[in-house]
Amino acid sequence: MAGGAFNDPNCTRRAHLYEYRITPYFVFACIVAASGGSLFGYDLGISGGVTSMDDFLELFFPEVYKRKHEHLTETDYCKYDNQILTLFTSSMYLAALVSTFGASYVTKNRGRRSSILVAAISFFIGGILNALAKNVATLIIGRIFLGFGVGFGNQVVPLYLSEVAPAKVRGAVNQLFQLTTCIGILVANLVNYGTAKLHPWGWRLSLGLAVVPAIFMFVGGLFLPETPNSLVELGRLEEARRVLEKVRGTVNVDVEFADLVEASNAAQTIKNPFKNLLKRRNRPQLVIGALGIPACQQLSGNNTILFYAPVLFQSLGFSINASLYSSTITNAALIVATLISMALVDKFGRRAFFLEASVEMICCMIAAGVTLALKFGTGEPIPKGISIFLVIVIFIFVLAYGRSWGPLGWLVPSELFPLETRSAGQSIVVCVNMIFTFLIAQCFLVALCHLRYGIFLLFAGLIFLMGCFVFFLLPETKQVPIEEIHLLFENHWFWKRIVNTSDGEKNVQIV
Repeated sequence: MAGGAFNDPNCTRRAHLYEYRITPYFVFACIVAASGGSLFGYDLGISGGVTSMDDFLELFFPEVYKRKHEHLTETDYCKYDNQILTLFTSSMYLAALVSTFGASYVTKNRGRRSSILVAAISFFIGGILNALAKNVATLIIGRIFLGFGVGFGNQVVPLYLSEVAPAKVRGAVNQLFQLTTCIGILVANLVNYGTAKLHPWGWRLSLGLAVVPAIFMFVGGLFLPETPNSLVELGRLEEARRVLEKVRGTVNVDVEFADLVEASNAAQTIKNPFKNLLKRRNRPQLVIGALGIPACQQLSGNNTILFYAPVLFQSLGFSINASLYSSTITNAALIVATLISMALVDKFGRRAFFLEASVEMICCMIAAGVTLALKFGTGEPIPKGISIFLVIVIFIFVLAYGRSWGPLGWLVPSELFPLETRSAGQSIVVCVNMIFTFLIAQCFLVALCHLRYGIFLLFAGLIFLMGCFVFFLLPETKQVPIEEIHLLFENHWFWKRIVNTSDGEKNVQIV
């Protein structure tokens, strides 16, 4: 069956024997860990707003400031085209890309909790440096520390949430990461809306408030339990059993604990997890989880819209207050969309959300591109009615992305990898995500300048290809225990021909 849109009950073995209750201890662990998303979200939201503030531009990027005011009320695709300015935004993602491999080592050998603490410390240092910066070099160094924090946080948080969550609610729990990311973006936009009126130091307050989520994450992390999976992997079996009983709210965890131990024993035979990812039995996880989905998440164009929203709206002729207000409205859509996804993703499944939302996103990008082709770029202020229409289109686009490629772009990869390659796989997920985030962040304003409305049509074409990728290659993973995901690929119409084919490897079976 094309697309493999089935959920064979024989693909899972003992999941029905797992017991759990939602306890305050479990809720605490999820909230603290998920706060890592607020680091990523706050930076996504804050950087675009700060780079549209006159005080910031005049101090660090006077050429952009001059060009902006020469075309203050005009529609101009090239108003913010400056590679050093975009480097301020994109340097963080380059640092995150590099740091994720260090995060893989810490996560695997020191535990998930250690990586969470490192993320908080790095982000705190970056926030302080940016707030006190007096030159571009200090800004970039601060962004690099922020990138280290995001690299560690994005590597460990989805993994932590997937491991600590019961299989039947794993989708909703994992999406707490996306929810806190969205909240971080919205808070950042509200902060920018207020600090834009505080001259000449408002931008410093915007950047400096990044320390708040970092402090919360660090203090909470000190009391955070390690995941049972990680404790088993580290050989601390008695502690792992105690933590599993505590997070599940029951002592009847014999079956699940036995599965964790068996998975860990299989994982111990793997000496090089990165090399192991290249083997045939892990080909689906590599292609779908490590490479395809994280790349597609960025190629949708949504994050570009998020961190350049104020700049984009100003390029479309909005005033600075109107642009920040409009971007705040669109970012609020992310929170609503994530709540919808959290409530329904474990009922309707991952594939349904990916495919339905992709259709909506394609329509929105085509509508935006055609509208801009007909009504924009003449140097005259854009009509109010067209402005409102564009905000609505972007709002609908973000609403679709926020319940699909946004949260599921982190959820699905985090639940695909077997224990022996999980930390390494998640590092590649973050690495690929950050490579594409960096490239798109660095190139978007140039592309907007040269491709003009065509940039939106390009994204529409990419989203169509992304939908085809999901339809044909991704099996449904809802409510499947994380240690039994590999069985889905053994029964998938396409992947079974690869993972079930012997090439001299012993295909490790995890019961």
